Amino acid sequence: MSYILGYDPDTLREKVDPRRCTERLAEIGEQRSLPALLERVWLLKVLERLDEALVLSDQSVRVARMAGTRKDLLRARILHASVQQWRGAYAAAVQELTTCAAEAEGQEWSGIAAFAYQHRGKTHFDSGDYDLARSDFKRALFLRQDAGATDEQLESTLLAVDAADRRRAAAVVAS
Repeated sequence: MSYILGYDPDTLREKVDPRRCTERLAEIGEQRSLPALLERVWLLKVLERLDEALVLSDQSVRVARMAGTRKDLLRARILHASVQQWRGAYAAAVQELTTCAAEAEGQEWSGIAAFAYQHRGKTHFDSGDYDLARSDFKRALFLRQDAGATDEQLESTLLAVDAADRRRAAAVVAS
């Protein structure tokens, strides 16, 4: 079940039902499997409980390193970087996402690379660098198309490209 109801066109953040997310968080409880940890991190992030999300995302990266696959580790690291982004630690998030994107592309894991570029684009977007954001969103779009992504994933990336274009245009008009 997807908890994402859409995306805010101004912030590019997920729109969620906080009640459903809180209920799901309670359902998961203290489960320690990697999928449960990653879901808990994401739920805490979208509920803006960022301190808890950061601690748990650190733990999920450690668990993925010890017991997961390379793909699991990349997903955990990308989620960790997205928590850093939401906390305003843009440089750290960009650095982590850049390494994740490069590794995923090197392994020809288009879907994971697209996920990393999409989040790096959101990080650039939040930091006000709309040219780099647009470039990352376009790369994510290409990779998602290559990976056979769902219409919903492609639509979220197109929304991001459009938002970056709007912000770039507004910045030009303002200067």
